[in-house]
Amino acid sequence: MMESHAKDESVLALFGSEMRLERTRAKMSQSELAAKCFCTQSLLSKIEATKRLPSEDLAKRLDEIFKTGGRFERMWPTVVRHAYPVWFRPYVELEAAATHIQTFEAQIVPGLLQTEDYARAVFGTERGRNTGILLDARMARQRILDRDEPPLLWFIMDETALRRNIGGAEVMRAQMERMLHVIEQTPTVIQVVPFDVGVRPGLSGSFATLSFDDGPDVLYEESFYEGQLRGEKEPVGTARDAYDLLRAVALSPGASADLIASIAKDTSWVYRLT
Repeated sequence: MMESHAKDESVLALFGSEMRLERTRAKMSQSELAAKCFCTQSLLSKIEATKRLPSEDLAKRLDEIFKTGGRFERMWPTVVRHAYPVWFRPYVELEAAATHIQTFEAQIVPGLLQTEDYARAVFGTERGRNTGILLDARMARQRILDRDEPPLLWFIMDETALRRNIGGAEVMRAQMERMLHVIEQTPTVIQVVPFDVGVRPGLSGSFATLSFDDGPDVLYEESFYEGQLRGEKEPVGTARDAYDLLRAVALSPGASADLIASIAKDTSWVYRLT
């Protein structure tokens, strides 16, 4: 594990050192480069120090400024990949290649739907880890929503996930509005399993199934410490059946959107929980 962590650090550090090298060759200060990249000097400093991830737009901008022939843009996917925990990287790669993703989340809003502030509050529970890197990596995953042909996304979440106070009233309101925006702008379905549904599939934890143009479906199951991928026919089929049952007991997509909108409109419940 320590060897893997060191490799991750070296991959992240490579981007920063190359950026610093080109900046030095151009006799450019961090603040001067930041102005040309339309970002802050603080962000560039953290990227060079391996404390934050570069965005894809920044990588492209660096290539334009330094005339590096696309080197930074080519480095970017590898840098981001090594920002994820080792056990999560295969899932991220499959997620990016999937044509249809079905996710059930029992506790919090799924990562692909999270706002930056909501994700930051979630990662605030991490101890001894670079939460800035984790946050940047999570936001990078959401690029699949902006593709010309994004995957078909179907999210089912327990009402608990909508009602858990993550970050306070304003963060929760913005998170609800984010989900409504995704529903309107992408081929995404969101359904909510209401509180009054008792025993339901998924009581043992969250899971997702991924489908592809070629190849069999894959199941991803979450546990306390890490998640695992399953490709065997039986667990994948069981997960599909469970998802069908969850769809049946959940509110309709329209009623779910109405519930999300009502939570966004009135967040007084957050204060009652604090």
